[in-house]
Amino acid sequence: MTALPIAAPAPRRAPARVLPGFNLTLGFTIFYLSLIVLIPLSALVFKTFTLTWDQFWAAVTGPRVMASYRLTFGASFIAALVNVFFGLLIAWVLVRYDFFGKKIVDALVDLPFALPTAVAGISLTALLAGNGWIGQYLEPLGIQLAFNPNGVVIALIFIGLPFVVRTVQPVLEDTEKELEEAATCLGATRWQTFSKVIFPTIAPALLTGFAMAFARAIGEYGSVIFIAGNMPMVSEITPLIIIGKLEQYDYAGATAVALVMLVFSFILLLVINALQTWQRRRSGASS
Repeated sequence: MTALPIAAPAPRRAPARVLPGFNLTLGFTIFYLSLIVLIPLSALVFKTFTLTWDQFWAAVTGPRVMASYRLTFGASFIAALVNVFFGLLIAWVLVRYDFFGKKIVDALVDLPFALPTAVAGISLTALLAGNGWIGQYLEPLGIQLAFNPNGVVIALIFIGLPFVVRTVQPVLEDTEKELEEAATCLGATRWQTFSKVIFPTIAPALLTGFAMAFARAIGEYGSVIFIAGNMPMVSEITPLIIIGKLEQYDYAGATAVALVMLVFSFILLLVINALQTWQRRRSGASS
């Protein structure tokens, strides 16, 4: 009896790809990033190199520039810390509770994204100035929130809050409530449940939100200049220093200050990424 031949299996076809091949898409990606990011940043560096070292050092360490560094980075750090706390609180309420007007509150979180920064600055000034709706009651008490560093911090809190909320919110939605219930059944207090179960899960998202809010605040200009007062050595932010140098046609000096801010921002991102990696490893080891 003759055995029937066994048909060879048909070769598997490669899955059809919606986009073109890897080489083409990678080439387009590199070209686009070079056009949008690398070329402008390289122009910034090359323009700065037209200065001698003494000229560069004098441009980036002048008294007004140093005062603007302290205000810009200090106010951005404080605003980012405030946003981490209140952003977590808002995200928690939006995820864990149902209440009337929840969709409206959720939409209001994104308002700083859509609102022009100049409009935000004018609105905060009209609210907090000495003759504003709130400022007129606070100024007689000796509390001045506009036209000083306090106004800078408030403006940076306003524009940075959505970054923390929108970063933490999806992580909270994905957390397993069964773990919280198990911790409660084992006798854990509310603080122990939060610190041992919930916080390790959301910590990387909090760090990411902090980094995004901090980086956004460092480069903020439109909402700050209206409420800061822009007094030299007191409430003058670094972006305003750069604008002033450009108006004086000191392009090399402006790019020198901008390069310093770029380096600090890049170092910040590296540090935050390292902290996120450490937190993920620590969470994985503990689990």
